[in-house]
Amino acid sequence: MGIPLELEEWVGGHWHRFITRRSDSGFPQAEVTLESMARSLAMLFHAFGGESGMALEGAPARQLLLRRGWLQRIAGTCGQVTVAWRSQDCLRLPERLAVYPEAGLNRELYRWLALLAAGADGIAHWGRDNQRWTSRLLVEYPALRERYRQLAEAHIALRPEPDSLPRAEAALEDCIRQALLEPGSVEHFPRADRAPWPVPLWLYPEGRLQEPQSTHLVEEEPGSGVRHADQTRGSSKRAQRVADSQGKDGLLLFRLENLFSWSEYLDLDRCGDDEEDQDAARVAEDLDQLALSRQRSHKGGGLRLDLDLPAAELDDIPLGPGCRLPEWDYRQQRLLDDHVSLQQMLPRDALPSALPERLRPFALRLRRQFEQLRDGRQRRRQRPQGEELDLDAWLDFQVERKHGTCAERGFFVERLPVRRDLACLLLADLSMSTDAALDNERRVIDAIIDSLLLFGEALDALGDPFALYGFSSLRRQQVRMQVLKPFTEPYGDAVRGRVLALRPGYYTRMGAAIRQATRLLGACPQKRRLLLLVSDGKPNDLDRYEGRYGVEDTRQAVLEARRQNLLPFCITIDREAGQYLPYMFGANGYAVVARPEHLAARLLHLYRQLRR
Repeated sequence: MGIPLELEEWVGGHWHRFITRRSDSGFPQAEVTLESMARSLAMLFHAFGGESGMALEGAPARQLLLRRGWLQRIAGTCGQVTVAWRSQDCLRLPERLAVYPEAGLNRELYRWLALLAAGADGIAHWGRDNQRWTSRLLVEYPALRERYRQLAEAHIALRPEPDSLPRAEAALEDCIRQALLEPGSVEHFPRADRAPWPVPLWLYPEGRLQEPQSTHLVEEEPGSGVRHADQTRGSSKRAQRVADSQGKDGLLLFRLENLFSWSEYLDLDRCGDDEEDQDAARVAEDLDQLALSRQRSHKGGGLRLDLDLPAAELDDIPLGPGCRLPEWDYRQQRLLDDHVSLQQMLPRDALPSALPERLRPFALRLRRQFEQLRDGRQRRRQRPQGEELDLDAWLDFQVERKHGTCAERGFFVERLPVRRDLACLLLADLSMSTDAALDNERRVIDAIIDSLLLFGEALDALGDPFALYGFSSLRRQQVRMQVLKPFTEPYGDAVRGRVLALRPGYYTRMGAAIRQATRLLGACPQKRRLLLLVSDGKPNDLDRYEGRYGVEDTRQAVLEARRQNLLPFCITIDREAGQYLPYMFGANGYAVVARPEHLAARLLHLYRQLRR
């Protein structure tokens, strides 16, 4: 009599949890996550000399040839470990640390790794370079010596005893212990057949993730960039090329029970085979390594097209031949001339429209408030003529006359109109990320459209010259800039219709949009020129304009705008903007809106402040 399947699964599940807990060398009860310390670690890294454009991301697990105990071999654990390392673009730390039995020590380990990485340069020898970095850090900052000693001694107490290891591995373990306690004292590390137990206080060489983009594909398809379902996760996966298997090689096993009878066989059109697997991203998160094949399967059942851009009769209306713009390559530390193609466009099917009914009460209130600012006048005292008597000047005159010294002055206050010397260009991000839902009825793009409309109503009442533009991109060959209201056009129903016709799409090549806005705003005669950018996230695109490359190019575009005496300012709804916007726009060059529905009110409040 066989064991029931349910009982077998129940026993197997309990056994797996039991053996995994027994073989775990960490301390889950004291676990600390990278997400909880990301902001403080980034500030610490930059404050101690780390490159400002470096991103902080989670590190994937790495395969190391370790000597595992019999419980770990039975459970199949500890085959992969997560270690800290840094590359040219980012610093990668473990997503969670449970190395020590105390959460405070795990937090200190995160801080130590950030400090060590801030002063780390190219790694040539794992042991000697980490000793050199540690020694230099302890000499420059003696206050860290006690903290480091606690971390090192607590870790050594958890490492395997040299007496329990073979001779070569024991010699290597003795050297690592001495290098931890006395950094810089070990010059030679003996060889061993197996890797030593991981040293969490040290940085490891850069992980070779073998990204699929860097391999030679049979045919590179446009739009085949990897898209992450959850962009808040910073970890990467290790990819490995595998040989194609078409099932025609090897021994063919034929089983008679696999034959269908006539009544059992049904020729069904399985349309679902051609649809995207909605669980693919979730399954990929659970895999430690991704295997990629050069084989391209051609499925039947229909023709699927992935078009980069809509047909010309459905796309927005281009204005003119477009222009070429430079782009900053931080790797080469130079501007790439004529690297980006930008096309100004008008939204198609944009009909003149009145302001939506739901916005009219708020817009009327804004118009009244901004009209009061428009009527403001400058008061000039001690004038020979004016609209009212200057009592302060008259009292001063009487006091001076009694003391025998009397200066000539006027006794009137003259009110002069305030000179309009401010021009503003509002640039809105229209990428596909703005299609995200705020609630059951509204999206982020709806909040941006409302902000553009209310901003236009307020500045039209104020009388300041202003322009409205939107932007998106699809690689460097297709940067799209939506012309909603140029400086030369009055605000009216035609502008409102273009704003209401906006649709989200594509990506965010922010540097090119800022450079084009700088050109337009730089042609204004006003002395004070304000460039307002409304966005919901970091700069990104399908090509290499991702991560540090996009951040560095945007920062360079902002610096170019400031050199032309423009004031760039970014307003964002991204809660994680504090990690990258200070580097791009400066500590006082951005503002974060907690709730997107408050974007319009915050935008106008900031304009009042910046206008002063």
